[in-house]
Amino acid sequence: MATKEFKVNVERVHIEGSDPSIRVPFNKLTLTNNETILLSTTEGETRENLKLPKIRENWNKDENRGYKTQLEAAKKGIITKEMEYVAIRESFKYGDDMHFTPEFVRKEIAEGRAVIPSNVNHTELEPMIIGKKFSVKVNANIGASSLSSSIEEEVEKLKLSLKYGADTVMDLSTGVDNLTEIRESILKASPVPIGTVPIYETLDRAKGDPGAITWDLFKQVIIDQAKLGVDYFTIHAGLLKELLPHAANRLLGIVSRGGSVMASMMMRSDEENLAYTHFDELMEICKEYDVALSLGDGLRPGAICDACDEAQYGELRAIGELSKRCFENGVQCFIEGPGHVPLDKVFENQDLEDEICNEAPFYTLGPLVTDIAPGYDHITSAIGASNIAWRGTSMLCYVTPAEHLALPTANDVKVGLITYKIAAHAADVAKGFHNARERDNALSKARAEFRWYDQFALSLDPENAYKVWRAQMPEDCNHEPSFCSMCGPRFCPIRLNRRLQAKYLNNVKTSS
Repeated sequence: MATKEFKVNVERVHIEGSDPSIRVPFNKLTLTNNETILLSTTEGETRENLKLPKIRENWNKDENRGYKTQLEAAKKGIITKEMEYVAIRESFKYGDDMHFTPEFVRKEIAEGRAVIPSNVNHTELEPMIIGKKFSVKVNANIGASSLSSSIEEEVEKLKLSLKYGADTVMDLSTGVDNLTEIRESILKASPVPIGTVPIYETLDRAKGDPGAITWDLFKQVIIDQAKLGVDYFTIHAGLLKELLPHAANRLLGIVSRGGSVMASMMMRSDEENLAYTHFDELMEICKEYDVALSLGDGLRPGAICDACDEAQYGELRAIGELSKRCFENGVQCFIEGPGHVPLDKVFENQDLEDEICNEAPFYTLGPLVTDIAPGYDHITSAIGASNIAWRGTSMLCYVTPAEHLALPTANDVKVGLITYKIAAHAADVAKGFHNARERDNALSKARAEFRWYDQFALSLDPENAYKVWRAQMPEDCNHEPSFCSMCGPRFCPIRLNRRLQAKYLNNVKTSS
C-alpha cells in the first residue's frame, strides 16, 4: 500500500469577545490521535477577491469617544475593542485561557511599553500588539519598483508574506506611477499592519532630487498616506546634522536608504533634519489618524566594525528624546535598531534602548552578528535576532538569503520569514512565554509515537518537512514507518526508547 498523501487537517475557528464584531481567527489543527491545537494565523479571512471584510468599520465612528489614539485611550483608562482583540489573540496564541486580560494590554500601552499600530482608516485590520511582554513579532518587506509594478504582483507578495507568518508588512514601493493604487490595494488585502517609509515617495515626487524636497512636500506625502490607511511610518527624525561627521568616520558610512536621503538633504541645505525640526507637526498628523511612528535608525551600522559608535548611539539618544515627546502627545511609537552588531554587543543594544527610550518597543533588523556570510545572512542575522528578542526586543525585521546581494525572490521571502519565525519562537520559549512550548511538546510527542504526519502538520513549513522525509523513504508502506532514512529500521533510537520505557516504567508497549 502506498504511503498516504499528506494533508493538514485544519479548520478556521474564531474566539469571540464581548462585542459581536470581535471575532479573532485561529487555525484549529486536528492531529491523527484526535488531539487538537490552536495555531495563530496572520492570513485573515478566507476570500476569493482581493478585499478583506471591514471588521473595524464601525469601531471608531463615535466622535465623542474621548480619544484619538490607542495611547490616549489607555492613559484615560479606556479599554478599546482593539485592546480586547489583541488580548484574545495573544492569550490563545500559545494557550487556552485568557492569560492576557484587556486591562493588562491597556496598562502596557498606557506605560508606552506596547503599541497597537491601527490607522482608523485601515478598517480591514485584525489588530496586533508589539511589546516585550507579548509574543515576538516578525515584519516582512515588499514593494513595487520601476521593474515590477502590477497590483496583482504586489498583492501576491503580500499573501506570500502572510502565509508564512508575517505579523506586519512594510510596503517599500518606489519609482512607479500607480503607487497610490498599489498601496491602496495592499491595504485592502492586508489583515496585518502596513508600514511605509514616506521619504521614499517624497523623493519620487521630487523627481529623484533630494535638494527639491521641502517640508511642505514631505508633509503632504505623510498626510496622503495617513488618509489612505497606512498604520505606521518609519521616519528618520533622529539623524541629526551634528552626527554626520561621525558617520563619515565609518568604513561603510550610512547604509540606510532613508537615512541617506535625509543626510543628502542636510548636506545640500546645511540645515537641520526637517523631520526633526517639524516633529510637532508630524505628531499632529499621526495623532489624527492614529498612525504609529517607527523612529528610524538612519545611522544603523552596516558592518560590525561600525557598530556601537557615536553615530549609532548619538542617534539613539535623539530618538529617545523624540519617543518621550510622542508619549507626552499621545502618539504611539516604537524604536528601530541595528543593523550589524557583534554578538557580544547585542544585549548592550537592547539594554541601552530600554534605558534611553523608556522601554518603548524595540524593532530590530537582525542584528547580523558577522559579515562573512553573503547568501546566508538570514542565518547570521537570526542568531542576533533570537538573542536580542530574548533580551527584550518586541519585533524583528526579517532578512532573506538575498540580503546585500539581490532583490529577494519569492523563495527568498519564504526562507527569510520561516527563519525569523524560528528566531521569534525561540525567544518566546526562552522568555517562558505563556504556553509557548505547547506546539514544541506536541511535535515531540508525535515524534516519540512515530506520527510522522502530525510532525509535518505541527512544523512551520509542513510541505517542506514532508518533502524532505518523503524523498528517501520506501515507496510502499502499510503504516507510518517507525524509522526515518537516517537510522533506518535497525538502528532507530526512538524504538530503543520504547523498550527502555517498557523495562523501567512498565507502562509502554514495545513495537515490533
